Amino acid sequence: MTKAFRGLEGFCRLLIFTAFVVLMGSVLLQVFSRTFLSTAPVWTEELTRFCLIFMAALGAGLALRSGDMVNVDLICESLPGRGPFVLRLVSALITAGFALALLPAAWEYTAIGARQTAPSLGWRMDFIHASMIVLFVTLAIWALLRVFEMLTGRNDGRPIPTSEEN
Repeated sequence: MTKAFRGLEGFCRLLIFTAFVVLMGSVLLQVFSRTFLSTAPVWTEELTRFCLIFMAALGAGLALRSGDMVNVDLICESLPGRGPFVLRLVSALITAGFALALLPAAWEYTAIGARQTAPSLGWRMDFIHASMIVLFVTLAIWALLRVFEMLTGRNDGRPIPTSEEN
């Protein structure tokens, strides 16, 4: 993987970590407030939901990259010869195609959010709706990188083994 893609992967992981830390803080504040204070802030549930949305949007591309995306490979891996490789390649191409095809709709969805605000936080919803753009862009990038690596022989499209599997 090139330096730029390693940097992008690290940046996505950092954003996911940041969203997770904010999510934990929000949930802990809600639990603390409900337990020890007379009132609890209403915005914590909304912030938690927004963090989850961005974690999923950023994590989907990384899961595709590492092969951790849920898939059923019982039939695929039982095929003879280059059949599994071809199916993994076609799957990555279809994923990239769908992500790119859905990008204009995600853009329209985000634009609609400019006229809306979150009820308790008061944030403009286009910032939240932009998570769909992030999702489709990162999915397309990682799927196209997978196709490139498969076609150049750098990767066979199988999941990247974790340190526990080595």
